[in-house]
Amino acid sequence: MSMNPLTSGSNGLAADARTLNALKLQAGQSTPTAIRETAKQFESLFMREMIKSMREATMKSGLLDSPGGDLGTDLLDQQFAVQMSGQPGGLSDMIAAQLSRQMGVPNPTDKVSASQQKPQASSVSPATAAKISQTGFVQRHTEVAERVAQTSGIPASFMIGQAGHETGWGKHQIKMKDGSPSFNLFGIKAGPGWTGKVAKITTTEYVNGEAKKTVANFRAYDSYEDSFKDYARLISDTPRYAKAREQTGSVQAYAIGLQRAGYATDPLYADKLSRAINATLQVQRAQA
Repeated sequence: MSMNPLTSGSNGLAADARTLNALKLQAGQSTPTAIRETAKQFESLFMREMIKSMREATMKSGLLDSPGGDLGTDLLDQQFAVQMSGQPGGLSDMIAAQLSRQMGVPNPTDKVSASQQKPQASSVSPATAAKISQTGFVQRHTEVAERVAQTSGIPASFMIGQAGHETGWGKHQIKMKDGSPSFNLFGIKAGPGWTGKVAKITTTEYVNGEAKKTVANFRAYDSYEDSFKDYARLISDTPRYAKAREQTGSVQAYAIGLQRAGYATDPLYADKLSRAINATLQVQRAQA
C-alpha cells in the first residue's frame, strides 16, 4: 500500500510527522489537484482516528490483544478510512473549500458548469446552421414569390434562390441610412430612371475580375412583395434579360443568361446563383 500522500488519487494515508509535513508542502502548491488530494488525505486521517476511537470504545477487550493483531486492526482501520474518504459532499470537500479560500484559488470541488466557466461551443454544425437559415428564408418568402410567379411566369424557386444568394439568406440585407430595411432582396441598383426611395451603401464590384469596394445607390421598397414585383418587371421588361427570361426551364441556363446579360459583375455569379436556386428547390421538395 502506497504511503505517499503526494500522489494524486493515491490509496495511501498520511500517518506520521514526515507525511503530514509533506501534506502541508503539497497544499502550499496552490493547485486544484494538490488541494483536492491534500483535503482527501486529511479526511482519511480524521476517519482513521474516528474508527480507532469507536473500535477501542466498543470492541477492544484486552483478552486477545497481541502486536500482530493490533497491526492488522490498524491496517484495516486505515483501509476503511481511505475507502470512506474523498466522497462527493464529504468532509474532504469542506476542507478543500476552506484551503481554497485561504489560498485565494478556485475551489476544485465547485459544481460549476462548463457554460459558466467558458463559452459553450455550439452543437450545431455550420452546414446545419446554413440549412436552417435557408429553410427559414424559403418559408418566409414562398407565399409572395408564388403570387408574383403566377403573373410573371418566373418560377418562385428561381426568385427566392436569387434573393437568398443576394442577401446571404436574409442575413445581409440592404438597409436605409437610419437602419430600417430597404426590402431590396435582389440587389437592384437605383439608376437614373428610378424615382422611388434610395439606400446608399458600400458594395463590392468586380472590375476586370478584381473585387473593389464602391458606394452605390440601391432601390428601396415598402415591402418584400414590392421587391419581388420589381424584380419580375426588370427581368420581363428589360431587353437584355430576354434570353434569360426564355430559359426558366433550366436553373443553370437561367443563371448563365443573367450573368451574360450583366446582372452582376461577379465572374462566378452563375455558379453561385445555380447553387442557391437548387438549395431552394431542395427545401421546397422536403416541405412538399
